[in-house]
Amino acid sequence: MNKPALIRVLLAFSLVFSFTFIAHEVRSNGSSSANFPDRSISSDEKLIEIDIAPGSTGSAIAKQLFSAGIIESSQSFFKLAIADSRASRIAPGIHLLNVKISAKQALDQLLDASRMPNLVRVFEGAWNSEIFSMLEKNGFDRAEITKALSEVKLPQGYKILEGLLFPAQYSFSEGTTALEALQSMIRKFEFKTNSLPLSQDPLLSAQKLLVVASIIQAEGDIQDFEKISRVIRNRLKIGMPLQMDSTINYAVKARGNIFVSRKSTLVKSDYNTYRKYGLPPGPIGNPGLDALKAALNPADGDWLYFITVSPGDTRFTSNFDEFNQWKVLYTKNRKAGAFN
Repeated sequence: MNKPALIRVLLAFSLVFSFTFIAHEVRSNGSSSANFPDRSISSDEKLIEIDIAPGSTGSAIAKQLFSAGIIESSQSFFKLAIADSRASRIAPGIHLLNVKISAKQALDQLLDASRMPNLVRVFEGAWNSEIFSMLEKNGFDRAEITKALSEVKLPQGYKILEGLLFPAQYSFSEGTTALEALQSMIRKFEFKTNSLPLSQDPLLSAQKLLVVASIIQAEGDIQDFEKISRVIRNRLKIGMPLQMDSTINYAVKARGNIFVSRKSTLVKSDYNTYRKYGLPPGPIGNPGLDALKAALNPADGDWLYFITVSPGDTRFTSNFDEFNQWKVLYTKNRKAGAFN
């Protein structure tokens, strides 16, 4: 399972900002780069909601902060963000900030996850069932979530909700409905994949590419994504069952199992790619952007088999005998506790 990855807000911080046509406001008669001084902040102070949209530029965030009375000038924050690489980690969503604080304090507060109310972190590869549980823990009613599933609008070309709730950090303000929350995750998927030619692959539909991406996400680390993508396509091409352990784990809802028993491979499920040929009927999780790109752009190779013999050591081959040799090494390492 891959480590959760926080979605970055792409900030257009340029070292040549002085040549841009950005109007930097100032709240006083002082210079345009005026800055409230650092100050002590009490716990009972009023907080202001700042909603950072996906893809917000540095100037846009600076103007939001100025307009809300948080900083004394937009340029003070803009200049700081250029110099401080942490600014690239500002997450989209609702942030609770104090007013009349310095640009540095504003940046610190924007990076403080505890200031994002109802924060839901969707990790890459998360199942929809896990996301629904996260929403429920953050105050959404289970019945409302269930009702939203029948009302949610899917993008054109997709028939299944699984795979469309894009991995990211989400912060929902009070009063947000379950339907609005789910729809915002789908919009994030559309926004992030807008530039990907998911509907132009000559062999696989957008829906099937999403299935492939979900398997890639569940099966390996990012450095192996394109190779795993090729193995899937090579097996599909010759009519060979995929035999992916990740699809069984999804079917039986077993998170984090590196070992799949022979008995598990016999489970009756359309998602059991040991018994069923071709792709499973839907995605086995919500893949991130790297897995989606790999689904579209497999590496060149004739591989049919791959196995992780030890953490960080995944090997690919087209030779079944070589694969079996590596499987012996994997079994030895697993029993020795290498995967614990």
